[in-house]
Amino acid sequence: MIQLYWERFRQNKLAVAGFVVIVALTFLALAAPWLCPIDPSLQSLIERLQGPSRAHWLGTDDLGRDVFSRLLLGTRISLSVGFVAVGIEILIGVTLGLCAGFFGGKFDTFVMRLVDIMLSIPAIFLILTVLAFLGPSIYNVMVIIGLTSWPSLARLVRGECLSIREREYMLSAKGAGIPTPRLLFVHLLPNVVAPILVSATLGVGGAILTESALSFLGLGVQAPTPSWGNILEIGRNYLHIAWWLSVFPTLAILVTVLAFNLLGEGLRDVLDPRT
Repeated sequence: MIQLYWERFRQNKLAVAGFVVIVALTFLALAAPWLCPIDPSLQSLIERLQGPSRAHWLGTDDLGRDVFSRLLLGTRISLSVGFVAVGIEILIGVTLGLCAGFFGGKFDTFVMRLVDIMLSIPAIFLILTVLAFLGPSIYNVMVIIGLTSWPSLARLVRGECLSIREREYMLSAKGAGIPTPRLLFVHLLPNVVAPILVSATLGVGGAILTESALSFLGLGVQAPTPSWGNILEIGRNYLHIAWWLSVFPTLAILVTVLAFNLLGEGLRDVLDPRT
């Protein structure tokens, strides 16, 4: 079965390209502290706002810091936010979706009304409101993005569970007296892994975009820690004389989010039995 999935996945060249980019970015994120040619926090005012050169491959910022090194270290920050936020989303969304779809009744009604309320509030406004009270930091950003992203996943998992719980093998397992935890995590959960995996892959790209937007607004990762969003925020003030401060972080965000989206779409095509 795995061989069949792999053969189908290989036929989607865009998905393979997205997977290769994500693997490369993950390696860069893990090895960033050792790959940075210059200390990302090293300031040199006499070299401020210099364009790309041999000494500084992607130029310098307003404090003379090396943009390439800061972008490289920012890769670790962005991917960390994406993976941690999606991990929180999966933990909450899958748990509530499984239980709502399996048990039904009042619990299902409660969870779905909670989902409706969460989806009716614009996520970015909710995140901004919470961060205004808690204060901006990378840890708050991770948690808040995860806590505001689970409703869509919970609704997706709940819909899959409503269909699966009425199938013959599930009814037979219930009739055989199998304990509820085993029914949930052994018989039910493996059958909803495919949509969860696709949703999680797409969710990482969305979390990276949200973190970049928050950092651009000054409510995300705080200086001197580099992130793609706060590098963009600096570049906004020097767009007419230092184009590299805006172009290169934008390209990094574009390539990363596009890679996750391509991989997610490829996994959807491979894992969806209707295709």
